[in-house]
Amino acid sequence: MNVLGIESSCDECSVAVVADGKKILSNVVATQIPLHQPYMGVVPEIASRTHVEWIKGVVHNALETAGCTIKDIDGIAVTAKPGLAGSLLVGLSYAKALSYATDIPYIGINHIYGHIHAAHIEYDIQYPYVALLVSGGHTLIAIMENYDKMQIMGTTIDDACGEAFDKIAKFYGWGYPGGVVIDRMAQKGDPDAFSFPDPSLHKGEHKYDVSYSGLKTAVINQLHQFQNSGYEATPENIAASFQKTAIDMLIRRLKKAAKDAGLNTVVTGGGVAANSYLRKALSELKGMKVYIPSMKLCGDNGAMIAGLGYHFLKDGMTSDLSLTIMSKVMAFHRSYPR
Repeated sequence: MNVLGIESSCDECSVAVVADGKKILSNVVATQIPLHQPYMGVVPEIASRTHVEWIKGVVHNALETAGCTIKDIDGIAVTAKPGLAGSLLVGLSYAKALSYATDIPYIGINHIYGHIHAAHIEYDIQYPYVALLVSGGHTLIAIMENYDKMQIMGTTIDDACGEAFDKIAKFYGWGYPGGVVIDRMAQKGDPDAFSFPDPSLHKGEHKYDVSYSGLKTAVINQLHQFQNSGYEATPENIAASFQKTAIDMLIRRLKKAAKDAGLNTVVTGGGVAANSYLRKALSELKGMKVYIPSMKLCGDNGAMIAGLGYHFLKDGMTSDLSLTIMSKVMAFHRSYPR
């Protein structure tokens, strides 16, 4: 089964063709980073208008790269939630029109489940396991019981992990995207230069919730309170110390969640899964099987949507033309909107 996957939840316009949920025939990602760099962040209006201009060409490029025509496609999968409303509407509207015109069934996909599923394309992973999703918009620790069912164990009560990276980089004028810039700078800094706080939460809904607003405030406004003597407050030292604190708090909660759940398999996904410090920390977890997607499948991409969509379509599940987008994180218990 060849599935065409369309991802347009934020600023990346991506389309892929994946065979039988595993073989990536194409995975085209048209990035809008240069368009948003002057603003040090994603501008929703620019993102949605650019998707309108690009999506047809990206679809054609993906089909051509895969050596296919639309007649070779058996199903369409498209991100329907969560994300920027305008961006989501472009992808979903195109998928609906394509499905209607060609009589090819389509399915709406939850972007969050797509990121977690990305590693399944490259590895054979058995359920259940503990999932760690870290991206610019989402931070989540959950037990994945199946491809369409999760049990949330922890999430952020304020900023997402990647969001904190971007906001700190923007404040200091280090560049955009913030996660990439800080990762690069941190490799030249000392992670022990600052001892930033890791909040102990008592107000989160879940046992393993995290918070990044306090850490962000400390890095921006309270450096002097947490600096270790003998260290210089260079951008590299600030970046390295922040990155270590931001990732270590996730790893501690992840380890405890896995232990309490009695599971020894961990799967990660999302844009921050490309972070070198996180990848190293995960690879060093003792007594655990850890699956990390390759760099090309960490950011927003159509392959993860097509790979997950394959399982729904194979099981006979489809969406109809009444499906609409959900811009907020809702209905975690199912990975596609009914």
